Amino acid sequence: MSAQNAGIDARQFVTNLRAFRYREVMMVCATLAVVVGSVVFFPGVESVTQGLQSDVSGTLLALFVVVAVVAGAIKGMIGFGYSLVTTPIFASVIDPTLAVVVLAIPPWMINMFQVGETDTGLEFVRREWVLLSLAVVGSVVGVTFLAEFSTGPIVPFLIGLVIFGYVLFQVFRNFVTIEGAHHPVALSVTGFLEGFLLAVANLGPLLPAYFHTFERDVDRYIGGLSMVLATIFTVRILQMVLFTDLMTTYRLWLGSVIAVVTVVGLLLGTYLRRLEFDEEKFNWFVVALLFVITLNIFRNTIPALFL
Repeated sequence: MSAQNAGIDARQFVTNLRAFRYREVMMVCATLAVVVGSVVFFPGVESVTQGLQSDVSGTLLALFVVVAVVAGAIKGMIGFGYSLVTTPIFASVIDPTLAVVVLAIPPWMINMFQVGETDTGLEFVRREWVLLSLAVVGSVVGVTFLAEFSTGPIVPFLIGLVIFGYVLFQVFRNFVTIEGAHHPVALSVTGFLEGFLLAVANLGPLLPAYFHTFERDVDRYIGGLSMVLATIFTVRILQMVLFTDLMTTYRLWLGSVIAVVTVVGLLLGTYLRRLEFDEEKFNWFVVALLFVITLNIFRNTIPALFL
């Protein structure tokens, strides 16, 4: 598997941006949105940790930054993994519902950025409009569920089982790829469940697993996945802001700050993805990452559920 040229032509980027080219405009707008949010919603120095509902030290905040950068790099490389990495770690320290709400902002920025970076546009929307529509429905149902009920550790634990099963399937089937066999019903159900799980637990491994089985062109894989995820996160954020009390101005600010930090990792991961790498290494990296994430989810959920 080979990727694009890793070099970045800054002058050409600016020229394209001034010409309002879709790719550059999307990337810049996604980044500026979180930069503006981190400034406009700043709560004041004395209130920086006030809304965390937890005793967070400076060391722990630094750890959050490192985790966000690493997760951003992973997302830049393989198209998913940001929420799967950050959510279990953040939720083990701060209130899980708070973590799910705050961590809706960085993935929105990342996926909007990658929609532009991979030049994914209306063609994908026309081709996969059913998938996008049902993902939105699943997200709306999931946010409503999150606002009314406390899910506890059971949802992340079930998601961990799904990821673990997929890892075993891929390893024992030697990274099976099914060419051109998208089934509209299966894809639609996957889209609905992806939206629901992301809204409830900020963990959505089903669609990445589905695309990893059916789509191995890196840019199409990452671009299509990012388009669906960007749609889900946009609906989630708007619903939480307009129709629930989940997304406060403090949480908007904190999510924006984490997203700004994440940009560093995202740019690094995008650069690494454009280097030459083969398909087998890509597959092992994806499956190894999913396995590590599964272990982390089990570490946080099994004691609460069974011990």
